[in-house]
Amino acid sequence: MKIAARAATVVAILLAALIAHPLPAGAHDDASVTSEHTIDMDGWKRPYLLRVPPKRRARGPRPLIVALHGGLNDPEYVRRQSGLDRAADEAGYAVAYPAGLLGTWNAGACCSFARWAGVDDVAFLDRLVGTLVREGVADPRRVFVAGFSNGGGMAYRYACERSARVAAIAVVSGALAIGCTPDHPTSVLAFHGTWDPSVPYHGGGNMDAGVDFPFFPVQVTMEYWRWLNGLPALSRPLPGGPDGCVSTGPGPLVVALCTEQRGGHEWPPYATDLIIDFFTARPSLPKA
Repeated sequence: MKIAARAATVVAILLAALIAHPLPAGAHDDASVTSEHTIDMDGWKRPYLLRVPPKRRARGPRPLIVALHGGLNDPEYVRRQSGLDRAADEAGYAVAYPAGLLGTWNAGACCSFARWAGVDDVAFLDRLVGTLVREGVADPRRVFVAGFSNGGGMAYRYACERSARVAAIAVVSGALAIGCTPDHPTSVLAFHGTWDPSVPYHGGGNMDAGVDFPFFPVQVTMEYWRWLNGLPALSRPLPGGPDGCVSTGPGPLVVALCTEQRGGHEWPPYATDLIIDFFTARPSLPKA
């Protein structure tokens, strides 16, 4: 049975979830820059929200952030949680907030509904980015992915499988849940609390229901990205970050980790501005 057939009964639920969450206070004053759209995936209309800064057409394609919600959440939730609209508007970024199947992404060994249904979320993100590039919204050389929890795992997966298309990623309370052999270096910024009960900082537990495989320790994941990119140790302060942030040092390619002592499964209040600064400092991808 096709994914479209299996997912047909949940499309209305996803759209209803978006409608059930009104835009943040004040958004109606600038309603022209936030809109609802769908991407056709073999008959399955997958929804996303799009935020573009004012006067986009006058300035051409923008750098794009694809912001991925956490498990059992939706695009409106991560908008409110992250505050990306404000920071992206100020920096001139467009932001796309796509919706996963029943609030989940197929990040590999996680998570539940999308994994069980075999949803190809990499193909969905390919089509989303390609559509926004074709429509003149996004600059194909300045595409970034940010995600929380299950969305962070999906950001890792997209960087693993589409590294030549992503200028950098940012992961908040997420886990690498797939074998990763990218063919292009990718800058990575991660945030994680040491008391995270859902994605343990020091590893362990099981990645998903029916998946008897433990989470990797966060520092092991970051060491893996550092090794993949051929970078030195994470021993330098991250510019603009608090004391718990370390990086591989200056340069166009950077791996960085911000550890929140006693932090839980949450989006740190300083993370959004730091993500924007991190993305802005990364060079554009080479022309295809």
